[in-house]
Amino acid sequence: MKLSDRINAVQDRNQAAHPAHPVNPAVKGMTSVRTTVPQRAASAARVEESAGLHPAAVVPSPATASDPAAQTPKSKPVDVFAAMKLRAANALFERMGTRFNDASVTEHELRSTAKEELTKIIDAEQVPLSAEERIRLVRDVADDVLGYGPLQRLLDDPAVTEIMVNRMDQIYVERKGKLTLTESRFSSEEHLRKVIERIVSKVGRRIDESSPLVDARLEDGSRVNAVIPPLAVGGSSLTIRKFSKVPLTVRNLIDFGTLTPEMAELLDACVKAKLNIIVSGGTGTGKTTLLNVLSSFLPGDERIVTIEDAVELQIQQQHVVRLESRPPNTEGKGEVTIRELLRNSLRMRPDRIVVGEVRGGESLDMLQAMNTGHDGSLSTVHSNSPRDAVARLETLVLMAGMDLPLRAIREQIASAVNLIVQISRLRDGSRRITHVTEVQGMEGDIVTLQDAFVFDYSAGVDAHGRFLGKPVATGIRPRFIDRFEDLGIHVSPAVFAGSLSPVAK
Repeated sequence: MKLSDRINAVQDRNQAAHPAHPVNPAVKGMTSVRTTVPQRAASAARVEESAGLHPAAVVPSPATASDPAAQTPKSKPVDVFAAMKLRAANALFERMGTRFNDASVTEHELRSTAKEELTKIIDAEQVPLSAEERIRLVRDVADDVLGYGPLQRLLDDPAVTEIMVNRMDQIYVERKGKLTLTESRFSSEEHLRKVIERIVSKVGRRIDESSPLVDARLEDGSRVNAVIPPLAVGGSSLTIRKFSKVPLTVRNLIDFGTLTPEMAELLDACVKAKLNIIVSGGTGTGKTTLLNVLSSFLPGDERIVTIEDAVELQIQQQHVVRLESRPPNTEGKGEVTIRELLRNSLRMRPDRIVVGEVRGGESLDMLQAMNTGHDGSLSTVHSNSPRDAVARLETLVLMAGMDLPLRAIREQIASAVNLIVQISRLRDGSRRITHVTEVQGMEGDIVTLQDAFVFDYSAGVDAHGRFLGKPVATGIRPRFIDRFEDLGIHVSPAVFAGSLSPVAK
């Protein structure tokens, strides 16, 4: 028996059991699936208004379940829709079969075929749906089967910059630097696991009980981290850091207040002059975004080699070779590390080497490359200040296992790195460049640093708690300006006309 027939049969039995309480035509219209959605909504509004109840306050109880006049029109259509959605998804899986995994079928063809099959499935159910309900049903089922389920709409929302799934029924998002809990949720832990497996399988990664955590990426380069039980105790966890479909430009960062036009002019000159630059910052501060912007200053006639754990950089030049590390297979073999890729890149005749992030022994190979003719290299490192960035590089070099004396490591850093750009995420959620610091050399056993720009915290905050300050030049002219003059690169003297007193370290 169809769903509509079952509902009408229940109504007839209820009417026979309560002849003293004739069914209100408006109420019966609301509970019947033959009635359209607008009619049900209008009838519901009239009944609730006459009873003096808010729609959210009308909740059916077991005592009134047999009385159609006391029933609410809200619960049954929602249940019907959810059941319909589940049946449609299962039927679509049965009809499509192996076509979901056919590599010869494009994503567009797969979606078109799936929508055609969904239309047939909905028609076969003979459940009346409004045009809006039909569109919603097709979209939801298509997202579940072909996309990333409840995450798909969050991924399509340009205001969302990060998605954090703590468990199947708790999904947070970041908008404008602020975290909020969404109403989206997965239907079950298995549903969440299927979405995770769909993401990681597309980039040749795997996740299972023997390898319960993974770093991956989406088609647009968005970074994905997933952890499943037994490591994730409360249920599978998924974190997606979205990348803009349109790469941010230096103009965008200036408009956001991340940097100033004077700072942009200096960084442009530094990249063109082949200074070795380290972008330093904490988690989620925008290091990769800033590295993308710096890479946009690279000349188009140079050969660029990028090395990353998961491809995230959006290099706009044409002459680019992208290298990506590879984890070990199920047998523990086949791993290719960042360090091996970096060593191999030196044989590829690179004009510029861009390392997505140094987090281990590859930092020693990067410093050696910077010191042996591969000027103009760019990379990022996790640290909270320029001074911490130097200490962090020292620690990472020690992880290479070469047992080098500390002074030798510091000499390597002082000789290789020319500029440290510190980007921070302030408590108002904004991302700002707080330091542009020159590495001047060694004094005794200490690497000497000198700030060219620092963020002006003294400007205070506005009524909404947003910082009013901006990066301001210290007024000190960096030593590498002489190199600019030798290369014919001009920087306006106004760039260094700062209002702060010199800050030496």
